[in-house]
Amino acid sequence: MTGARDKILDAAEDVLLDEGAVNLTLERVAVAAGVSKGGLLYHFRTKHALIAGMVERLMRHFAEDYEEHQDEEPGAAVRAFLTGSTQSPASETGRRHERLAAAVLAAATLGPDLLTPIRDYYARLQHRIETDGIDPAQATLVRLAADGWFYSRLFGFALPSQKLGPEVREALTAMTQTRPA
Repeated sequence: MTGARDKILDAAEDVLLDEGAVNLTLERVAVAAGVSKGGLLYHFRTKHALIAGMVERLMRHFAEDYEEHQDEEPGAAVRAFLTGSTQSPASETGRRHERLAAAVLAAATLGPDLLTPIRDYYARLQHRIETDGIDPAQATLVRLAADGWFYSRLFGFALPSQKLGPEVREALTAMTQTRPA
């Protein structure tokens, strides 16, 4: 991927996170990226192509994040997903999750076909979690809880208090250490 292409994708994600999907226009992204509209159009002919590029890049990053846990102890992949999903948006992993959420929302509003790579990724992730060496039902429960936590933070829905949050994370983590019967 070229440097200009990454710069444009970074700018598009920033516009989505900072200004909302309604302000995601090719013109606004070009300004945010510091490129001409023609420069942006060279890489992304349409808004649809721009969002598809964002989704593709983020899915590749996420796949790399979780593939590194392939040969670790049982529960490592689901623990990594839990940690990433519940991290502060100030962290690199937390910011990446927020960028994914922004891309998901943009994709959902522009066209269901844009969600296909995300669905495919989640199918692979779910398979990985089910074969993570711990009880598959508990691993799935942790994944679903982590997704819920993440989207609650993203939308400002009643998160656990600062006192309760670590306790909830600890309880979920403990579920990732239970071997199947």
